[in-house]
Amino acid sequence: MVQAFLIKYSEIGIKGKNRYMFEDALRDRVAEKLKKCEGTFAVQRENGRIYVEAKSEYDYEEVMEQLTKCFGIAHICPVVLIEDKSFAHICRELVAHMEEEIGSRPFTFKVFAKRSDKQYERTSPEICQDAGAYILEHMPNAKVDVHHPEVSVNIEIRHRAYVYVTSIKGPGGMPVGTSGRSMLLLSGGIDSPVAGYMMAKRGVRIEAVYFHAPPYTSERAKQKVIDLAEIVSDYAGEIRLHIVNFTDIQMYIYENCPHDELTIIMRRYMMKIAERIAGETECMSLVTGESVGQVASQTMQSLVATNAVCTMPVFRPVIAFDKQDIIDIAEKIGTFETSIQPYEDCCTIFVAKHPVTRPDCAAIEKSEQRLAEKIDEMLECAISDREIVTVRK
Repeated sequence: MVQAFLIKYSEIGIKGKNRYMFEDALRDRVAEKLKKCEGTFAVQRENGRIYVEAKSEYDYEEVMEQLTKCFGIAHICPVVLIEDKSFAHICRELVAHMEEEIGSRPFTFKVFAKRSDKQYERTSPEICQDAGAYILEHMPNAKVDVHHPEVSVNIEIRHRAYVYVTSIKGPGGMPVGTSGRSMLLLSGGIDSPVAGYMMAKRGVRIEAVYFHAPPYTSERAKQKVIDLAEIVSDYAGEIRLHIVNFTDIQMYIYENCPHDELTIIMRRYMMKIAERIAGETECMSLVTGESVGQVASQTMQSLVATNAVCTMPVFRPVIAFDKQDIIDIAEKIGTFETSIQPYEDCCTIFVAKHPVTRPDCAAIEKSEQRLAEKIDEMLECAISDREIVTVRK
């Protein structure tokens, strides 16, 4: 019976003197994820390792589902803990575990040993040699291959013995919360949830802002975005979603500005609002799901015009992705089916028939002068009256 899980990381291992901070963060994120599971678990950091030990009955599949959504984990190894460190007992437990994990199919293997307990009766090479001989004697379906083994048999001798033969790929990345906080402009489309997921994978804590335009966008469109935030939160942790009523601003722009510039001007004011809220919530950057050339508002010239109103960095994780690349990630993380539900967001409702694709910043700023009478007051009202929803899976 698997009693523990060894959590392996990769990138954290190159962090030098600060590595312990990232290890602590990963330990905390693992513990946070396991709170969603039935059972009691102890999560410990020990000599460059992170172990999860089950202290009660638990659901293996449920635990694996949570750990494979925890950024910072490179691999998850189900481990059998052995209190009696006599070599004969370790070998018996090891073979029993291998029979459970591998079954009767033929396989090749190699034994790896780590001996933190230097008083142990055998050295690491002796453990490898003698354990390999025991496996060959008791498992007729086993064959040694030291160059390209199908199964890596791991034995660690610490204050207890740890044995494992299975390594399950984790999501990689960095523990959420180790790379600051960003404000995601979250729409109901395919791209922005993927952008949020990708930033969270780099350790960024995500907040999000959604621009709602009732009655032109329905309550179901709003719920769709909340649902998307909830799916992303399963990877990124708790997300505060700031819902901004954008209707009055959109109509004011629509009534006063050239229609071919509507999308760019609306986008610029969205960025201004998002940056203001980001500043209030200690975010250090904005995040969007824009990809070069995908639509008129995402040409190089359009992105330059949009960026011109921002002082914060604007990160675009999917900037060079094809649409299919983005869809593949959306399907993997579970946002795609929700994103394609037919509920329009405010950008698609007010899109011009022939939007400008190469906007000139000077011309855009001249058009925005027509809004000077009311726009600042309207921005303040939209920001102060926003709804904040805390979303967690």
